[in-house]
Amino acid sequence: QVQLVESGGGSVQAGGSLRLSCAVSGNTNRRFCLGWFRQAPGKEREQVASIVRDGRTTYADSVKGRFLISQDNVKNTLYLQMNSLKPEDTALYYCAADGGSWCDFPPDVADFGYWGQGTQVTVSS
Repeated sequence: QVQLVESGGGSVQAGGSLRLSCAVSGNTNRRFCLGWFRQAPGKEREQVASIVRDGRTTYADSVKGRFLISQDNVKNTLYLQMNSLKPEDTALYYCAADGGSWCDFPPDVADFGYWGQGTQVTVSS
């Protein structure tokens, strides 16, 4: 079992920055893939950024150049640095980890078997 706990969400004005953290506990062996997803009211869940075991990363087009995913394998923590935030970034952000099997690149949502509870990000104009 893997537990994921997000933190770092909040309310910011457009143009501001936030850093989300995701503490990974339980089976902390290096994961095949970790990712950040988001879901806004009335919209489908979107894969924002992912990182696979060899360090390759992938981003949604909407956040490229503004968001950065990283991980600290010593602290078992996943991060999402979000810069130049826009009102359309407002959503509930989830951390996810693979379900114990190898992940595609870029990872498919089906590769993720463990999910956090989410942290709210609100960007005002």
